[in-house]
Amino acid sequence: MSAASRTAPAPSAPSVPSAPSAPSAARGAGALRSRGTALAVLSTAMLMTVLDGSIVTVAMPAIQNDLGFTPAGLSWVVNAYLIAFGSLLLLAGRLGDLIGRKRMFLAGTAVFTAASLLAGIATSPGVLIAARFLQGVGSAMASAVGLGILVTLFAEPRERARAIAVFSFTGAAGASLGQVLGGILTDALDWHWIFFINLPIGLAALLVALPALPSDRGLGLRAGADVLGASLVTVGLMTGIYAVVQVERYGWTSAHTLGLGALSLALLAGFVARQAKAGTPLMPLRILRSRTVVGANLVQMLMVAALFSFQIVLALHLQRVLGYGAAETGLAMLPAALAIGAVSLGASARLGARFGERAVLLTGLGMLVIGLGLLTRLPVRADYVTDLLPVMLLASGFGLALPALTTLGMSAAGGADAGLASGLFNTTQQIGMALGVAVLSTLAASRTETLTEAGRSLPEALTGGYHLAFAVGAALLLTALTLTATLLRTPRTRQN
Repeated sequence: MSAASRTAPAPSAPSVPSAPSAPSAARGAGALRSRGTALAVLSTAMLMTVLDGSIVTVAMPAIQNDLGFTPAGLSWVVNAYLIAFGSLLLLAGRLGDLIGRKRMFLAGTAVFTAASLLAGIATSPGVLIAARFLQGVGSAMASAVGLGILVTLFAEPRERARAIAVFSFTGAAGASLGQVLGGILTDALDWHWIFFINLPIGLAALLVALPALPSDRGLGLRAGADVLGASLVTVGLMTGIYAVVQVERYGWTSAHTLGLGALSLALLAGFVARQAKAGTPLMPLRILRSRTVVGANLVQMLMVAALFSFQIVLALHLQRVLGYGAAETGLAMLPAALAIGAVSLGASARLGARFGERAVLLTGLGMLVIGLGLLTRLPVRADYVTDLLPVMLLASGFGLALPALTTLGMSAAGGADAGLASGLFNTTQQIGMALGVAVLSTLAASRTETLTEAGRSLPEALTGGYHLAFAVGAALLLTALTLTATLLRTPRTRQN
């Protein structure tokens, strides 16, 4: 027999496409279900965190009356949480990369749940403030790695876009839902239940997360255990956020604000210099080489600062000018949450896939600019259907903007830096929130005081102050729109 005849393949029957084997199909379905469960856990944790940030706002008067807070002390129910949360996100994100993101998520959820119990049983201002600080610590630990886990679970671009839409929905609509829930719980039961409600949610998230989230060992602390860098960035952010949230008390040009602001900038500059030279940096500066990532974080900071004027200032107008109760205010804001959810879950991923995230972000920001522009003309005795409901529907622009912005902000996150990118993205969100609270509330209060001294009635003076906050918010969104048009580009499809 010749060599040719020995090596020639035997004739075969015509090939027929074969169905996947049962075990293979089962494994595929099981993996899909597992990722879906993991997404549900991450979204639930995100919802719990966002709810906790907004649910407190409508219960503040009841907390003050029950625990005897002074007006200045009451602000620390919010500030203690915000300072801990905003200053620890970057550190927690990087530590998640080093010790394992699942480990960090579970630890953070456990700390947050335990702190919620402490807040619910608090009988003095000091205990409640301490519990709120611990809630901020737990939220930072869990939130910092949530996006990092998500982008490693969903590598295929279309699947990732849908997952980010679901995840973003919980953040976009959660704030409005928190106001609804906070108002109902405070009126129907008492303020303690705004914290107790976290207990079953947190425990359920822990039980489901244990088997659902993928295990990862992390890079190891030797890959980035930069203690000096960690100290500089944590203390720098904490100092800066503290200075901002105290602006309403001390003023922008006070020695307190300027001194702490300068100290914060010096510490953060020292952190950047340290990262450029450290052998094992806490935050490798390569993540800042992407113009898209840097631009997305700047746009997010401006957008979140501006939307404080919608989320909080509009709620204040409903209560202080129109006389709505806590539950009524929450229900009045509900159409915004529903509109955001419908767009985020139903359209954002499909539109992003077809037109690109940049185009979707521009559209969403444009809708928000129009909405805040309408609020600058809000009458003192506004009619809900004609004056407020159209703005609630335009808030659906947030449901377009946030998923697109999240995709852009995480576009350069490789497997090793996913937690860091997630922590950075969440940090700029919290800085934007702190700036929004400080700048817009201070401007509104100053304008109200000026109008009151000029002889205007209290409702007219309050409305004038809120008009200024809405106008500044619209200007911030226009700046974000400009940055989006000039800096951001839809990233090319990247295979992980």
